[in-house]
Amino acid sequence: MDWIKLFSTEAEARDKILRDKPQLVILHGVRICLTLHQEKFYAVQDACTHNGTSLSKGNINFLGEIICPLHNYQFNLQSGRECNSRSRDLKTFPVKIDESGFFIGI
Repeated sequence: MDWIKLFSTEAEARDKILRDKPQLVILHGVRICLTLHQEKFYAVQDACTHNGTSLSKGNINFLGEIICPLHNYQFNLQSGRECNSRSRDLKTFPVKIDESGFFIGI
């Protein structure tokens, strides 16, 4: 696994990634939906497994699920699991924060 540095500090990440507002990042050609929910960062694949719609255009609900903007498929941010088992689960990416920066594992 490669750890890709995205931000220099956790504070910078919190300034750039707004709470419950999914954001697209592309690292080494991989589209990742990055979000901050209840003070924790999550990174999942950006494409809905149902039809490929960009999840970074979706919403986060109070349960910690990302909602696909097209057909409202719901995926758990932590596990990537589609909540109603209608589609494959999302790939999740680990997030690491330490004194040297904010990283996503690819």
